[in-house]
Amino acid sequence: MLQFASSDSSAESEIAKAESMSRRNHLHDEMLGGLSMAWPARSPDLNPIEHVRDILGRRTASRSVPPGTLHEFQQILLQEWTLLPQHVINDTIARMPRRCQACISARGYHARY
Repeated sequence: MLQFASSDSSAESEIAKAESMSRRNHLHDEMLGGLSMAWPARSPDLNPIEHVRDILGRRTASRSVPPGTLHEFQQILLQEWTLLPQHVINDTIARMPRRCQACISARGYHARY
């Protein structure tokens, strides 16, 4: 029977996460000059990319023939991303202050906008 050397993959995973967070924080500080606001954990309402993903999902679902394979799905997403007008992304970003205010007013509960 072949045996493999064991390693503590959990510890390695935690180290990789910490290094990734450190790089991400460095890029954030470099790109935004350290500007940030407190970000509630797991708050898709305050993440513009979640709203763009929702738009892409709706556009993909509205196709007359749904994708049959993962590769087809990836190709459709790339097509929809390419066809997505820039103003849709700009509008999503422009609505963020209103969404932030709605989340603050809702005290972290479901916010309608």
